Formats: sequence, C-alpha cells, structure tokens
Amino acid sequence: MANPRPDPKRYTYVYHPSVQHKERWKRIAAKARTPLSKFIIFTVDGVIDEDEEFQPQHEVIREMEVLKKENKILHDDLRQKSIVIERYEAELKRYRSQSFLEEDYHGARRYSKELVEILKRRGQADSYRLLEDLGIDPRETDLVKAVSKQLEKLEGYGMIKAEAKGWRWIGY
Repeated sequence: MANPRPDPKRYTYVYHPSVQHKERWKRIAAKARTPLSKFIIFTVDGVIDEDEEFQPQHEVIREMEVLKKENKILHDDLRQKSIVIERYEAELKRYRSQSFLEEDYHGARRYSKELVEILKRRGQADSYRLLEDLGIDPRETDLVKAVSKQLEKLEGYGMIKAEAKGWRWIGY
C-alpha cells in the first residue's frame, strides 16, 4: 500500500516571532506528546470552539476596558445611592423614635414593628444584640434612648420581661 502524499491545499504556514517562540511551542507540544501541527490545530480549534466570533486580542482588551469603566461608573453610582439610602433610613429611625424621646408626648405612639418581630423571633435578646439587629449604632444616643423607652413601655404592657440576660418575649 502506497503512502498517500499530503494535499498541499491543506497546508498553513506559521511564521513565529522568533526561533525561541517556535521552540517554546515545540516543547509544549512534546510535553503533551503530540506533533507540533496537531498541537497548533487543537489549540486554535479550542479557542474557536469557545468563541465562534473570534476577536483579535486588541479588540478584547478594548472591550474589557469599556466594561471596566462601565463597572466603575455603576459601582460609584451604587455607592452614592447606598449612602443616600443609609441617610434616609437613619432619618426615618429618628423620625419614628421622636415620640419616645419627648417626655410630654400626647397621642398614640407607633412601636417599632422590627423590634417586636426580633423579640418574638429570638424569644430573648440582650440590648446590645437588639441594637445590632435594628442597625443602630450604640453611639447614636437618641436612637438608643428611644429603643430603651420602647422596651420599658412594652414591659409595662406585659409583653416583655427584663431579665439578667436581656429582654424576654412574653407575648400578648
């Protein structure tokens, strides 16, 4: 049986940037125990199979830079909005706690639904843990005072009980 001659129409020539570059490819192919031509075909096909819409590296880099800039803009926007939301939430907490801070307040007081739910869910919680769960910084003295007043009023109504380990939910 005669050895078929290679078809010249199937050849592609690769001109390496340097002899060292070609030698590097040959070493990698040898390590993979495959001829250099098969190594090149396998590697190129792998890239093409991953992304049929092959883009030159400079285009990929340019696209990546655009995406990085977009990401930074969105990240900065999100950070600003988070700061605004934090401020609004802090202002809302102060507003809701105002009725508990005024000594001569007359009218219906609205208790923190979140505070009641935390006490119900936990069954028992110390003051520090309650503040943490409510997202109140212990240095915000007015808010801490308002929570304390709410706890005292809830205890007065017989819904919670002060204990050595904190506050225990009794219910209604």
